Amino acid sequence: MVFDHHTLNHEENSLMYAIMGISGQVGGVVANTLLAAKQPVRAVVRDAGKGQAWADRGCEVKRAMIEDASALTEAFRGAEGVFVLVPPNFDPLPGFPEAEAIGKTLRAALEQANPGRVVYLSTIGAQASEPNLLTQHTIIEQALAGLPMPIALLRPAWFMENSSWDVAPASKEGVIPSFLQPLDKPVPMVAPADIGRVAAGLLQETWSGRRVVELKGQRVTPNEIAAAFARLLGHPVQAEAVPRESWEALFRSQGMKNPTPRIRMLDGFNEGWIDFEHGNAESKKGSVTLETVLKALIEQNRIKGA
Repeated sequence: MVFDHHTLNHEENSLMYAIMGISGQVGGVVANTLLAAKQPVRAVVRDAGKGQAWADRGCEVKRAMIEDASALTEAFRGAEGVFVLVPPNFDPLPGFPEAEAIGKTLRAALEQANPGRVVYLSTIGAQASEPNLLTQHTIIEQALAGLPMPIALLRPAWFMENSSWDVAPASKEGVIPSFLQPLDKPVPMVAPADIGRVAAGLLQETWSGRRVVELKGQRVTPNEIAAAFARLLGHPVQAEAVPRESWEALFRSQGMKNPTPRIRMLDGFNEGWIDFEHGNAESKKGSVTLETVLKALIEQNRIKGA
């Protein structure tokens, strides 16, 4: 699709949406959804080189590191809405000081820039009191509390695209190792395409105060993931539980220095204390199926291996 450069010039349209993480799956969908609706987009990138493709499509580009409050302020200033996506940290230091620092930086930048509204990509289980990997989002949600502009905390389920790690073993060995267990326990999952679509919709809504929006897709068991792989690959695929007692040594062998938060996150899904909050939270439903996601992941793996 070709976009008219003048249509997307934020100076000719008072609305403009600043999108963090635009080079990734979710941020890219947010931006593409807005562009398809003829809404001006400002790409907020860490690497200037990754902004060129968006500049070629008529987007304004701002370079800002997540640690740089002044650059983020400039990136957010004048925006009708800001989509905030924090880079994932799978091996945080004890006590999550990185998330504490990011929360303070984001709050300072948003207070200074004062955009019309904010959508923060959080996670299912952000309300859990037990420390785990997702506590990083809990900390940032708390840091953003009480901002003067409307804010929506978008809490999606487990990403279906996490099954990208399963494509190779499913294809080559007919097995997917599962940290989610028992293997017949359903886990709420959603596709990044749905997350991006819902986030783009929220950015264009008006509300006051703080909203919590839970995004559900399908509840899927590891056995059902294996069965879907089997249908798509044309050979038997089984899920096999990775023994809980092996996790710490395994994660450390992969280079993690502090595997406890990741282990506790997995425990939370398996034991049920990481789930949706319900209560006063709004609920939205994704439409992309697991099979659609797995089919795309298998094709991507095939292209990489070609």
